[in-house]
Amino acid sequence: MGDTRKAYEEKLDAQLKEWNAQIALFKAKAEKMTADMKVEYEKAIESLQHKQGEAGIKLRELKASGDEAWEDVKKGLEKAWTEVKAAFHEATSKFK
Repeated sequence: MGDTRKAYEEKLDAQLKEWNAQIALFKAKAEKMTADMKVEYEKAIESLQHKQGEAGIKLRELKASGDEAWEDVKKGLEKAWTEVKAAFHEATSKFK
C-alpha cells in the first residue's frame, strides 16, 4: 500500500500546485477588470483560496495519518477535493 499511498499523495500535491497557478491567473485577470467585475472576481478568488486551503489541510492530515486511519482520512479528503474541483470548474466557466 506504501507505493500506492505515495503516488496518491503526489498526485494531490500536483493538483494543489495547479490550483495555485490557476488562482494566480485569476488574480492577474482581476487586475485588468472594471471595479464591479474586479470585486466579483476577488470574491470568487477568496472562496477558491479558502476551499483550496481546506483541501491542503486534509492532505496534510492524510500524510500524517497512520496506515490504519489512512482510508478514513482519505474519504474526508476526497469530499473536500470534490468541492474544490467543483468551485474551480464554476469559476473557470464563469470568468472565461
